[in-house]
Amino acid sequence: MVTAIKVTKFGARASAVLLAGTTLFALATAAQAQQAPAPAPVAQQPAPLPEALEVRTIRTLRVEGTQRLEPETVLSYTRLRVGQTYTTESLDQAIRDVLASELLADVTIEGVESGDIVLRVRENPVINRVILEGNKRLKDDKIVKEIKLAPRQMFTRTAVRADVARIVELYRRQGRFAATVEPKMVSLDQNRVDVVFEVREGPKSKVRQINIIGNEQFPDGKLRGEMATKQARLTSIMSSNTSYDQDRLAYDQQKLRQFYLTEGYADFRVVSAVAELTPDKRDFIITYVIEEGPRYKFGPVKVDSNIRDFDDEALAKGLAMKEGDWYNAKMVEDTIDQLSETAGAFGYAFANVSPDFQRDREKLTMSINFNIAEARRTYVERIDINGNTQTQDKVIRRELRLAEGDAFNTFLVKRSQDRINSLGYFNEKFEIEQKEGSAPDRVILTANVEEKSTGELTLSAGFSSLERFIFQGSIRQRNFRGKGQDLRLSADYSSYSKSVELGFTEPYLFDQNVALGGTLFRRDYNSFNYLGTDRRTTYEQVSTGGQVVLGVPLTEFWTLSGRYSLTHDSVSLDENSFFTNGVCDPLKAGRYLCEALGNRWTSAVGLSLIYDSLNSRLRPTRGQRLVLGTDVAGLGGDVKYLRGRFDGDKYWNVGSGFIFSAGVEGGYIHSLEDSAAGVDPVRITDRFFLGEPQFRGFDIRGVGPRIQRVSYTGSVAAGTQTLITDEDQIFDDAIGGRAYYLGKLELEIPLGAGAREMGIRPSIFLMAGANWGVREPNKTAEFTQARFITDGSGNRTILTDPNNPAWAGASLLTNADGSPSLLPIQTPQTTTVNGQTVPLYAVPLSDPVAPGQLTTCSIGYSTTAGGACAGTSVNGIYNVQTDPFLERFLGNSPKPRLSVGIGVNWNSPFGPLRLDLAHAFLTQKGDDTKLFTFNVGTSF
Repeated sequence: MVTAIKVTKFGARASAVLLAGTTLFALATAAQAQQAPAPAPVAQQPAPLPEALEVRTIRTLRVEGTQRLEPETVLSYTRLRVGQTYTTESLDQAIRDVLASELLADVTIEGVESGDIVLRVRENPVINRVILEGNKRLKDDKIVKEIKLAPRQMFTRTAVRADVARIVELYRRQGRFAATVEPKMVSLDQNRVDVVFEVREGPKSKVRQINIIGNEQFPDGKLRGEMATKQARLTSIMSSNTSYDQDRLAYDQQKLRQFYLTEGYADFRVVSAVAELTPDKRDFIITYVIEEGPRYKFGPVKVDSNIRDFDDEALAKGLAMKEGDWYNAKMVEDTIDQLSETAGAFGYAFANVSPDFQRDREKLTMSINFNIAEARRTYVERIDINGNTQTQDKVIRRELRLAEGDAFNTFLVKRSQDRINSLGYFNEKFEIEQKEGSAPDRVILTANVEEKSTGELTLSAGFSSLERFIFQGSIRQRNFRGKGQDLRLSADYSSYSKSVELGFTEPYLFDQNVALGGTLFRRDYNSFNYLGTDRRTTYEQVSTGGQVVLGVPLTEFWTLSGRYSLTHDSVSLDENSFFTNGVCDPLKAGRYLCEALGNRWTSAVGLSLIYDSLNSRLRPTRGQRLVLGTDVAGLGGDVKYLRGRFDGDKYWNVGSGFIFSAGVEGGYIHSLEDSAAGVDPVRITDRFFLGEPQFRGFDIRGVGPRIQRVSYTGSVAAGTQTLITDEDQIFDDAIGGRAYYLGKLELEIPLGAGAREMGIRPSIFLMAGANWGVREPNKTAEFTQARFITDGSGNRTILTDPNNPAWAGASLLTNADGSPSLLPIQTPQTTTVNGQTVPLYAVPLSDPVAPGQLTTCSIGYSTTAGGACAGTSVNGIYNVQTDPFLERFLGNSPKPRLSVGIGVNWNSPFGPLRLDLAHAFLTQKGDDTKLFTFNVGTSF
């Protein structure tokens, strides 16, 4: 007799097999007994039932060992009930049923002989924590949300196995097919466990090799270039397409087919595509088996239109494909789009264009008949606008080029999309949907917009190669009150410039298509140059004023804009650095800077003619923009000039995410005032300057007319006076030009989806420009050449004072290299006493009372300026010495400067970032080049 049964999941299965085997053995033994000869008769006694078939009755039934579960819950999973009969088989089944619930780890049945059945159980432990170890590429939050195990849940091995499979699948989606996960269980008190998943991520599974079998017309490299998946090579180390992706495998097959169809191979097919994992589970080897088939040419190409307004022959002549050209499936698709747009432009919104292919396998031609089904002219029944919670309907509707009741036109629908996208109020890739209306000749246009934030609050600090440290704050609402109004306030501070600006623009004045805007500003600008690493401020310009702008559209693309500005400019120099005796000293500042000093008012009126067909003003990918403008200053104020400018840009979407753009700009300013000889009539603050950031590859104001001041080194007397050659020791002042031009060619290169989401946009560019047209300024100073006399013995005496009686008969002194030996300029210094200018004197160093002291006394010394003189010293005039220098006028040439480089725009978390690496390979003498520039924390 069996007194107790203890079975786990494995034990339950083994008991069932053992019971079945025992029963079969008993039946086989009985059958053999029937065939054997009957034994001698014995006393008749009833034969006992086999043990496995004994039937008993359950007298009592209870569950022991439960902690969190109710006993009734355990019994509910069995068929055992008090008063019912039971067998060993039914007990085994009860054990299997309870274990199948996955609530228990172990089950033991006792009391089988007596009928007092006891189910002694041990519950599954409760999960205390789920711990992930070794996962670096996938963070915990990515894994936890995918697995089922969690704290305070029952632990089961089935759930653990399922979660292991889920984690492995997550890594496979990342291309890590070698990833393994080992689960471990740490037992705790109170029947609790910690579940630990030890992850070995392994390397990312790359595509080691792409094999192509069956290609005869195109080499493997050409076909691999058409695929999105790339082979793992050193040259593709930065590419994300070298990892294996099953979805990309199907996409590559389509890309292969598309390539061959565009090359004329209409029968091309991919026989098979197999990806095999290498034994080490690190890489994949992909093998394509293809059939190219013959190459086809276009046969007769016709258009069969059932729309009365269309001339079939004229449409066929306008198609890009011609009979005899190589077949191109992409050209067929483009032709369908072209015919559909043509039908839409005539008002047939739902015209169906279907190509009928006739393939001649003997002549290898593909004839096509484009069938345009009969359609009714369509009218706009209704325009629905959805999704705008802040923006008023009229702001969107006034950008629509169609209204209810108008004839449908695909061109106007597309133009409406571009205008709404250019507002910048909604997410990109907005499209106007077309739906069938209440009748076949009616269409409903639906604009499902998704608003984005139009308010901008910026507080940033950064560092720029142009302006050093920058602090910027601005607040702007581009859709103020939901009416499309633009309100902005900004303040900027850097070591180069400071500004405050307040502006407002109403794009539709009184709900009419007239824009009115105004700006008030205060700008402090410092011009500077460098002597070595020492940055020296030259002049300071403070501009305060305002501008009013009025814009009126002439046509869909042409706009006329007028403006009036009133500005007060104040140009000054540091008196401590550039003034002598209270007056600007040309020897210190340069004559051209002294001439620029002063205050003046500029009252100017301007007019601009604008053509704009860009699909987006924020980030255009196609279209063009041209601005022709002129300004006239002189309607009051102190300045009179005529200035003209032009600016044009064109964008092409060249496919595969590449954006090509070309831009050109230029200007010329003509003064309406007269000026003295050697002084340009256009003030330095009104001229054009060219360089960083406009012209990459050159430093700020690095292109155009400039004055260089080169000092001398060496001794006059020794004849060793020479010009310095160290560029860091040359003073270089850009003085601007009256004319300039700048051209640019740029190709924006697409990156992967991740880089696009981060706002990273690299590009390569070529730039050319020049700045010129000013008069050569007057020389700041003329230095006197030293002279010498020779006595009878041949001894030479150097003369440095032109007042010396021997000066007139002396010989000119030259340096060893033949250049003239120049003397410094002595400038007498003065001071003001009681409103009068008096000279300053220097007490001789030999004087015992006040050696070397400055005084207003020609004889003796006074402790105060203009005071009583005491003493007998004979004082000399106090002079400030200016060492000789050479002024060079350079860069005043219209010859083009060229630069080429690469750049990256990045909308970084800490503000817009622009990096440029540009090499100026064509320059003019005096130009200031710069290889690397960056701007961060400020707009560019």
